[in-house]
Amino acid sequence: MDNLPSHQMAGARQAITGARALLLCLPSYSPDLSPIERAFVKLEALVRRAATRTLEERRQGIAANLVQFSPEERRNSSTFAGYASHQA
Repeated sequence: MDNLPSHQMAGARQAITGARALLLCLPSYSPDLSPIERAFVKLEALVRRAATRTLEERRQGIAANLVQFSPEERRNSSTFAGYASHQA
């Protein structure tokens, strides 16, 4: 269970344990510790700077800005997200 407010509603804990399920609480989330969050922050800044107005412009802008991520940034983000890292 995470810290999402809807998961903290009265009765949620009882419903889970009442179904004989094991209730495990996730630790507090820290975007500072997540390489993928750092990548999203960087991409978001690049997209905002581009000031696109249409969905197609936004798609093209994201694709064009992905080259601004170093191979190490791409590898760290994909590894953190659970994807295997393959090197040629």
